Amino acid sequence: MNLNIKDETSTLKTVVLGQPGSLGSVPTLRETFDARSYESVSLGVYPTEEAVKKEIDAFEEILLRYNVQVFRPETLENCNQIFARDVAIVIDDKIINSNIIPDREDEKEAYKNIYNQIAFNKIYNLPEKAHFEGGDIILKGDTVFVGIYTAPDYPQTKTARTNLYALHFLRELFPGKEFIPLELRKHDTDPRKGVLHLDCTFMTVGSNKAIIYKNGFAKEHDYQMLFEIFGRQNIFEIDTEEMYRMNTNVFSISPSIVVSEATFNRLNRHMETEWGLTVEKIPYQEIAKMGGLLRCSTLPLIRE
Repeated sequence: MNLNIKDETSTLKTVVLGQPGSLGSVPTLRETFDARSYESVSLGVYPTEEAVKKEIDAFEEILLRYNVQVFRPETLENCNQIFARDVAIVIDDKIINSNIIPDREDEKEAYKNIYNQIAFNKIYNLPEKAHFEGGDIILKGDTVFVGIYTAPDYPQTKTARTNLYALHFLRELFPGKEFIPLELRKHDTDPRKGVLHLDCTFMTVGSNKAIIYKNGFAKEHDYQMLFEIFGRQNIFEIDTEEMYRMNTNVFSISPSIVVSEATFNRLNRHMETEWGLTVEKIPYQEIAKMGGLLRCSTLPLIRE
């Protein structure tokens, strides 16, 4: 398999989609990894395996309809494997394995059959001190946006997933690219007061469009810089409730086709009428209760 990922929107050819086969029991509050899951457990609305399977299978149907080759990880018993994005990321022709939080390390075992199809010299592992998850990395050609958290409480913050060591490693691995760090606002128990990953507050769609939630960024400068890069006319801003429902976490099949959640009415209407995009709408709010949405469920391997 010849990996090739340079951005978020080029025509998708091959992707890994999360596996809903055996989620296991509802986690305790202590076992949750993110604020939205914490809230779902607290309120007694954590999704059932049946509901999750129905939603992710509908996503797969759309991918297959557009002739995308879809891989699924092997099923691990009693393991939530929905969010494939956290396991690794492909940049250009290389796949870099995440140092994900220890409680989720078992998930990597389910990807062996996929990795067996990739040349060994294209597979990279992070140094032990470097941590990132794929949701914190957004590609735009030779520009790479990286969501980071640098506060002193990083080791104690469950929702802090990407550190400066990972940023330095990626810069060394891809010296021809410009890496732009964006400091994120974090909160472990209130999903309206922080974001888990960069793709929960910022996403590119189309040829040069972006969806942005201002308060996901810890620094005003980072938010303003995105306006300078994309241009105000190319940005759609969402509010706190739309961020909570994960409006930025849409997924592009091509520069003109976006998969979005069916209830994102304001965003979907804007993408269709103002940006001229085809929006494939599916229900995904049960999966959202676990802290991720469409992009989180995917690990793209090849785009044209």
